[in-house]
Amino acid sequence: MRIPVYDLEGKVVEEIEKPKIFDIPLRIDVIRRDFLSAFTARVQPQGRDPMAGKRTTAESWGVGYGVARVPRIKGSSRAAFAPMTVKGRRAHPPVVEKVIHEEVNRKERQLAILSAIAATANKEIVAKRGHIVDRVPCIPLVVVDDILKLEKTRDVREVFIKLGLWEDVERAKKGRKIRAGKGKMRGRRYKKPKSVLIVIPSPAPIIKAARNLPGVDVVTVDQLSTMHLAPGGHPGRLTLWTKSALEVLQKKYEDRIAQLVFETM
Repeated sequence: MRIPVYDLEGKVVEEIEKPKIFDIPLRIDVIRRDFLSAFTARVQPQGRDPMAGKRTTAESWGVGYGVARVPRIKGSSRAAFAPMTVKGRRAHPPVVEKVIHEEVNRKERQLAILSAIAATANKEIVAKRGHIVDRVPCIPLVVVDDILKLEKTRDVREVFIKLGLWEDVERAKKGRKIRAGKGKMRGRRYKKPKSVLIVIPSPAPIIKAARNLPGVDVVTVDQLSTMHLAPGGHPGRLTLWTKSALEVLQKKYEDRIAQLVFETM
């Protein structure tokens, strides 16, 4: 099977053999496990002061006084130290030793990334994720490497309009909402939907040109992960591939792809 390659005007300039990377079977369970691993790797361990609530002279009076046997401050009847008292210690405080990061095997991570890449080539899965793909000419969408040279956001916008991607960017813009809860005070005020992912072979000017568009991410092949391909653990992100990025990707995972394709035959 062959897939078209589009220029910046939205016209087909050539056809290439469909990369075998798009034929990897979908493994949602592995994708979500790898996403959890990548997500928890960014979580910073937190704990409490071991002496919090314990800096007091409180001791229990013992029995025979007709009062509860909770620790009380010396020279006073005020209770302290115990978990249920005012300013007392916490019963089970967070500890920095808690294991937060979910570990995954190297081959398992490779399978998750390849499976998530294959999901971007399935129009039904992409549409099910919420992306607007009615005017997108082809999924997977492959464009010429000229897009790497774009330096202005308005130029990227024009290309998106001609390729039928702009409606999805507008969807992401309208979907921005204020977060419920205290995250508003902690630098996470807005929840922003994800839109188009642009995959490039190496750093290029388009990174700065597209970074201000709502929901749009630009990532190199080396940095590509399930965090980009399946945000929230849900595969099928609307992805724009450059021709050279596919070639680099195919070469990078050549052995693993051959093994997986052979196992499915």
